[in-house]
Amino acid sequence: MNQIGAEREVTLLELLDRLVDRGVVLTGDLMISVAEVDLIRVALNVVVASVERMAELETRR
Repeated sequence: MNQIGAEREVTLLELLDRLVDRGVVLTGDLMISVAEVDLIRVALNVVVASVERMAELETRR
């Protein structure tokens, strides 16, 4: 029986499988400043997805 709001334990492997199956985009910025002067900016963009999912997304474009 499936109950709305019911809790279910999910293993790390199941979670990773779901994330890779659907695709995940991680973004972030890091700024290093001294005396309000920006010295270094690091931008991070990471896409994690299966090959099949990426091919599917490319065909939608």
